[in-house]
Amino acid sequence: MIAMSIHEFAHGWAAFKLGDSTAKSLGRLTLNPLAHIDPFGTVLLPILIFIASGGQFIFGAAKPVPINYLALKDPKRDMIWIGLSGPLANILSAIILSFILSFLIPISPHLIRIILVIKTFIIINIVLGIFNLIPIPPLDGSRVLMGLLPRELASSYARIEPFGFFIIMLLIVLGLFDSFVWPIVSLILSMLGI
Repeated sequence: MIAMSIHEFAHGWAAFKLGDSTAKSLGRLTLNPLAHIDPFGTVLLPILIFIASGGQFIFGAAKPVPINYLALKDPKRDMIWIGLSGPLANILSAIILSFILSFLIPISPHLIRIILVIKTFIIINIVLGIFNLIPIPPLDGSRVLMGLLPRELASSYARIEPFGFFIIMLLIVLGLFDSFVWPIVSLILSMLGI
């Protein structure tokens, strides 16, 4: 929840800085996890996937921060920055925590537990950041790709968004995590010393 809140806050903050105050006016420009809970994506979906996978896998989503692209200074360019802001915030959080972690010495059982919690939070942030860079709508990578594509192609690409969740689930079942996400996550974690 904390990692998702950082992620959604970053989207709202980037949009606000680029001219759209929608997230701020709706109370979504906050790190409070309660503002970002989606009853289906944050609560029901993770429970169902956890049960269906026999406790082997969990997947969920926060309520997306609303963006009014017409309010942005340069909608096509700004879509890229807003799309990147969430994953970059997660990766930056992981970098900052790994730096803090480098100063902690496991001298007591209590401190060992704190170190394990920090390491878990670092992993969650890296996984969330990298996973969201996959260019399939509604993931953030698709916003980046749409901002880079010519307008007509971006418009055609955006039409797959209603099917995006099913495409993502299919790719996960087919091993997307094993072949794409985990190798990048592992590389970043090794660079961070985790």
